[in-house]
Amino acid sequence: MSGGTAVSGSLRTALSYCVQQVRSYDYHNYLCLLHLPPAMRKAAFTFWAFNVETAKAMDVVSDPRKGLMRLLWWKDVVDKVCAGKKVEHPVALALSSVLSEHKVSKHWLKRSLEARINDGNRDDDAIPENIPELERYAEDTQSTILYMTLQAGGIQSTIADHAASHIGKASGLLLLLKALPHHVSKQGKIPYIPASVAEECGLLAREGGRTEVRMGDALPDAVFKVASVAEAHLQKARELAASVPAEAVPVLLPAVPAQVLLDSLRRREFNVFDSRLSSGVHGISPLWYQLKLNWHSWRNKY
Repeated sequence: MSGGTAVSGSLRTALSYCVQQVRSYDYHNYLCLLHLPPAMRKAAFTFWAFNVETAKAMDVVSDPRKGLMRLLWWKDVVDKVCAGKKVEHPVALALSSVLSEHKVSKHWLKRSLEARINDGNRDDDAIPENIPELERYAEDTQSTILYMTLQAGGIQSTIADHAASHIGKASGLLLLLKALPHHVSKQGKIPYIPASVAEECGLLAREGGRTEVRMGDALPDAVFKVASVAEAHLQKARELAASVPAEAVPVLLPAVPAQVLLDSLRRREFNVFDSRLSSGVHGISPLWYQLKLNWHSWRNKY
């Protein structure tokens, strides 16, 4: 086997791994990426697979310190990849290939990872102070993936970047809300309701220098307040649609699953502990979800 064939084979295996990771852990986005032009899929699946790897680092371990060590390992990987060094991990190999083929700002890659590390490094009793803090985290972990995908597609549009910013923030906020039951069962606390919102809803408890969000009947009210901010971001993104270049629209399709999740939350009266939110894709049947995606893609809308 020639060296070139071996490299090509290892890259194909790496890309297949990326696709499988997104399909297994981020199915709603996996279906969105299938609507991208074939030339953009390699970069998009690689970036979203990187997001999956870093997002689950803290979730697959019982000891947060081990999760943080995994994130710091990824920081080292990103530094090496950005320096042109080879790292034997499927996502790292795919990243190396994508970054060598496309002009993508490595700043977004590092910013996404830094946000995960900072979140993993928080004190056990730390919660976001306010919604803007939560929005920054959502942008750093979600919008950055959209920014890089636009760049890899050669799409230079300030309007598309603004729309991506709003969609990423909306998606990030809503996914954090959906994940609250997981975090409560794992940590025994509610981590992603900002203190300012919890205080408005009478859910904030301060004792011995510690601050935490209590479980209570007003929790759906707090969820509603955060979800309303996400809804405003989706509305702002759609207000920009008329000025977004047509080639950017498929990259912005994650607005569709964000709207689906928002609608499901509303049907369940913002009770994140309603098990029906976890059924299908964001609370609706996979077929109905795919029909929604197909309709938006066919109309070139997001």
